[in-house]
Amino acid sequence: MWWRFLKAVKDREHRVAPMTWVVAISAVVYTVVPIDLIPELVFGPLGYADDLGLWGIFALLLTREKRRWQDGLAAE
Repeated sequence: MWWRFLKAVKDREHRVAPMTWVVAISAVVYTVVPIDLIPELVFGPLGYADDLGLWGIFALLLTREKRRWQDGLAAE
């Protein structure tokens, strides 16, 4: 079902909320850029907590978008 959802987004059959796009881009940039709120070099594995938190928020928003897409299919 996830592949169908991602295909619907790619084919512009489902419009994703702007905030979801902002969080997605932020998650990727924050993970790649070496500046962190909690640096891994200093805090070790605990330093990944902020990265995981941002990816967790993105996962929740993406799941919400998928649910909106499924509700739209059910309404048709």
